Amino acid sequence: MSRRLSVLIAIGLVAGFLSGMFGVGGGIIIVPLLIALAAYPPKTAMATSLAAILFTATAAAAAHANEGNVQWADAVLLGVPAVFGALIGAAWHQRASTRGIVLAFAAFLALVAVRLATE
Repeated sequence: MSRRLSVLIAIGLVAGFLSGMFGVGGGIIIVPLLIALAAYPPKTAMATSLAAILFTATAAAAAHANEGNVQWADAVLLGVPAVFGALIGAAWHQRASTRGIVLAFAAFLALVAVRLATE
């Protein structure tokens, strides 16, 4: 098995596990690992992560739904507007500088980390 294939499978396993455990995976796990371990450019890592998350989110949501943990009405209220937000974000992403996106993402992760640590 090639090193690249091994790295991608390992990233997928880690992202899937953390998605199932904590509801995270794409932006927080897959994107940084694709950049650091698989030498993806940031914009390609973000787009690839979004495509991969479809599978992760479906599997984790199904497992949690099986346990009765999904609030479906709220999921729809979050998901439908999120589709529109995602389309707007993806359009802006194409026009933004890679450096700006990486810095904004790093700042976002730092803020989330501080918020979680102080909870």
